[in-house]
Amino acid sequence: MKRPRSKTLATWLAVIGGAFGAHRFYLHGWRDLIAWLYPLPTLLGLAGVQRMRAFGQDDRVAWVLIPLLGLALSAAMLSAIVYGLTPDDKWAVRHNPGQPPQATGWAPVLGVIIALLVGSSVLMGTVAFSGQRFFEWQLEQSADRP
Repeated sequence: MKRPRSKTLATWLAVIGGAFGAHRFYLHGWRDLIAWLYPLPTLLGLAGVQRMRAFGQDDRVAWVLIPLLGLALSAAMLSAIVYGLTPDDKWAVRHNPGQPPQATGWAPVLGVIIALLVGSSVLMGTVAFSGQRFFEWQLEQSADRP
């Protein structure tokens, strides 16, 4: 029989290690394809941050890589929100079939609050960064035309 999965733990794994797929590995195991898709954009985004620190703001490769980190973090925070707000009875049916629902209390809700704060901030920053870089690139293109 499959061991029970905690909604609280899944929520907090998504908040803390969700960018690397920790929540998916916990819920679905090591064979989960979606869990293995999380680390790549996260690591590429971190490489973009390192490139920008090393080469400055004009590094176009960093312009492409950094938004990947923002999107990976935002996706992880969205997962935490969904997990934390799932009713206990639906959680039991999906992740703990055949077992009675367990009351979770406030711990998943606190995870949702933090995920909402982090996720919205990261997503707004990613959109602003990407938009700024796109318009800067457009200005460079129009300046290069005769």
